[in-house]
Amino acid sequence: MLKSLQGRTVIVTGGSRGIGKGIALRFGEAGLNVLVVSRSESDASAVAKAIGPNASGFAADVSTPEGCTAMAKAAVDRYGSINVLCANAGIFPAAKLSEMTPADFDHVISTNLRSTFLSVSAVLPAMTAAGSGRIVLTSSITGPVTGYPGWAHYGASKAGQLGFMRTAAIELAPKGITVNAVLPGNIFTEGLEGMGPDYIAKMEASIPVRRLGTVVDIANAALFLASEEAAYITGQTITVDGGQILPESLGALEAMGG
Repeated sequence: MLKSLQGRTVIVTGGSRGIGKGIALRFGEAGLNVLVVSRSESDASAVAKAIGPNASGFAADVSTPEGCTAMAKAAVDRYGSINVLCANAGIFPAAKLSEMTPADFDHVISTNLRSTFLSVSAVLPAMTAAGSGRIVLTSSITGPVTGYPGWAHYGASKAGQLGFMRTAAIELAPKGITVNAVLPGNIFTEGLEGMGPDYIAKMEASIPVRRLGTVVDIANAALFLASEEAAYITGQTITVDGGQILPESLGALEAMGG
């Protein structure tokens, strides 16, 4: 059993939907103060309301220095500290290289990768003053491990997060701050609900455990990396994908039988 994190403070960027919402709810359940950050204050506040009185919503564009500075200030003003940052904000629009524009590429890199740097930079003063901190990045199997047509910009941003993580982990270790990442596979979120049962069944067939992941699966991994028990883990990744990246081909799955 993990030691209690009750009373500590976590910032969750991109916390109003999908994986970010799942992380925010799970950390709230564990007793942390949760600052739910989203571009929409109403969406962020709705998640905070679902968590309870130890949570609040905050609107910020975390791809800008001003947005991240304001976010960190809000956490300190409201809760007195920043113990954990879950840098989860991200987008994944599809565009193949023959159609992708420089603006498309820059938008994804800014939202997914630049925001990681800016969010981490913004929380450093509070974590440094406290002499400890946990930073958990939401990366992906796409980019660091796999590829998918239409997601060259997304994959680049997610691989870039891991390059950032490794050097940040070295620099911040003497300050008592760890930096790690969770790499989700195919996770069932709001975006998949409208795709239909045939599409979902096809996705499940490519995963050895034969189901899509849930946001709670990702949130549990993030919670562990935020725990005291993970204090000696930094610069590392946890892949949460039901074994999706393991088969060398579809034939390997067919050979499973059953």
